[in-house]
Parts: sequence; structure tokens; C-alpha cells
Amino acid sequence: MAVDEGPRNYEHPMYDYMERMPGLSLAMTTVDKVLEWSATNSLWIFPMATSCCAIEFMTAAASRVDIDQIGSVIRPTPRHCDVMVVAGTITVKMAPRVKKLWEQMPEPKWCIAMGSCAISGDFYRDIYSVVPGIDTVVPVDVYIAGCPPNPDQVMVGLMRLQDMIRAQRDGENVTPETRPETAKMILPAVGRVGDPDRDPDLSRQQHDASRNLGVGANSDRARDARAIGDITQDEAAHVRGKVEEE
Repeated sequence: MAVDEGPRNYEHPMYDYMERMPGLSLAMTTVDKVLEWSATNSLWIFPMATSCCAIEFMTAAASRVDIDQIGSVIRPTPRHCDVMVVAGTITVKMAPRVKKLWEQMPEPKWCIAMGSCAISGDFYRDIYSVVPGIDTVVPVDVYIAGCPPNPDQVMVGLMRLQDMIRAQRDGENVTPETRPETAKMILPAVGRVGDPDRDPDLSRQQHDASRNLGVGANSDRARDARAIGDITQDEAAHVRGKVEEE
């Protein structure tokens, strides 16, 4: 777009010099637009891959789908990443570790639940050792349904996240996605992170469990299970008593 500089009553030497440079174009934009573009096109992913969904996630990074074409790269450390992709079953013992890695990621950050096991526990949701959905431990922004979802769905999920970030940068009120097929699911007794009905003391217990990870066996497992809300205080005390007897 041409701009009439005739009425300008001031001098800008650098601007004038760049304008006279042959073959040089000037692009005018705002800082917000630059930040929006960089935030949506540089999603660095921390892979929390534990099960068969991890294979599909690896395939999404290969040449056919190639999530790198939208600026998404996979990094082995949470401190460099802004997106956690949980791909697979999360057990009660693993949940505090996931929480600790999530808390090490810098803000702003987002979470994608990939596959039925990460979303709800799926086949294993009624087993005492499995968390009934990662959204009971960390807040989830995007759900990619399937068992397992194919690599194309991973790309679509990342693009949905890009749309959310873009809308958020534009000042719109963005809410996380809801669990797919919620009406057909038996919702867990443990509330999702961010739900108004969730017990705030549970979030504190989960945070403490992630901060106090240490080397141990059954006693630590009992503590982890108690933090997730899977067993009561009395049951945890019973497990500790068994350990002391042994």
C-alpha cells in the first residue's frame, strides 16, 4: 500500500535510507502481530509418550506428515518447550512425575491429550493403578481422540491449538476443549483441573507430591496414590505399616 509522505514535517534518516535502497521492501506491522505469528508457528513439543500412541506421534514427526512444517519441533527437556503432548496411559505412580515436568515448562504453555488412554484411561480406567484422564492432573487444552489417533489427526490437533493461541492473542475469551464423547463416558470422581467443582485441596496435594519426589518403594507409591485421590489417608497408612513390618 502506497503512503503519501508529502505532508510529513519531520525527518527519519534511517527510514528514508531504507526506502531508497534498491530491491528492499518495507513491511509495517505491530508487535502484537509479530508475537502472534511467532507463538503460533514455533510450538516446541515436550513428548510425554508412554504407550502405543507414542508410535503414531513419532510418525507425525516423520516425512509424510512432518509437523516441523508448521514450526513444531520435539525437544527432550521441558524447560525449552511450550506444549506437552501426553500420548499414552498415565499411572498413579507416573502422575506426580508428569506434574513435575509440567511445572518446569515456562509460561505460556499448553497441553494436548492424545489418544483414549490419555483422555480417560480407556480400557484401564477402572484399574486402581491408572489415572482416569490426564486432565485430572494437568489442564488440557486440546483432545485428540482415537485408539490410537493417526498422524494426520496429530497435525489437525496442533492446528486447532494454533487457532486457540491466535484467538487468545487477539483478545478473545478462549476456553479449553471438552472431553470428546463426554455424554457416553463415566466421568471420574476426581475433578478435571480447572473445573469449579474440583476440590482445591486435591490440587495442593498433587503439587506437593510432584515437589517431594524421592527414592522409595511402596511407601512412595502410597503417597502418590493418595495425592491423586485414588486411596484414602487410612489406606495409605495401612500400606506404610505393611512396609515397616517387612
